[in-house]
Amino acid sequence: MLSAIVSMTALGLGLGLTLGLAARKFHVEMPPIVDEIEALLPGTNCGQCGYPGCSAGAEALAAGTAPLTLCPPGGRELALALGDILGPDSGGGADPRAMAAAEPMVAFVFEDHCTGCTKCFKRCPTDAIVGASKQIHTVITDACIGCDACIEVCPTEAIIHRPKPRTLRNWYWDRPDPDRDDGDARLSA
Repeated sequence: MLSAIVSMTALGLGLGLTLGLAARKFHVEMPPIVDEIEALLPGTNCGQCGYPGCSAGAEALAAGTAPLTLCPPGGRELALALGDILGPDSGGGADPRAMAAAEPMVAFVFEDHCTGCTKCFKRCPTDAIVGASKQIHTVITDACIGCDACIEVCPTEAIIHRPKPRTLRNWYWDRPDPDRDDGDARLSA
């Protein structure tokens, strides 16, 4: 029994030492621009961009193989901030200024169709869905990023996207329409 403990301890220490030395020898230093880009990204690792996480998306942006508009949860503001860092001509030729200012969408659960299967609860990357097994689920709109992960797995199709409701926290004035010129019409009347 003692020999088994000694041999397993020696094997563990030897393999651990080998892995530690390999990690030091084969370490790849990331450029500082990747860390700067990753700090701007939401960090939810939702996969809407087509990359396995925000760090992989940041590496693709730094390499110039991904467009500035790759992150749907970040929206136009993130694309413009990435354009300030990387330059507007970088990454796939997509112009963030031409990107439509999309209204943020969030998931909504129809409670009369929810069976409480917890499939949506398990797939949500931001833990925006609350509920328990065989109980009705609901969505915390402030935490939802609208990633479609819960909609894909819902067996009863009880989850849809809706525009994020306006509250005092996220309310803003609508932008004036430049084609509409009501001010001159009122002055001449």
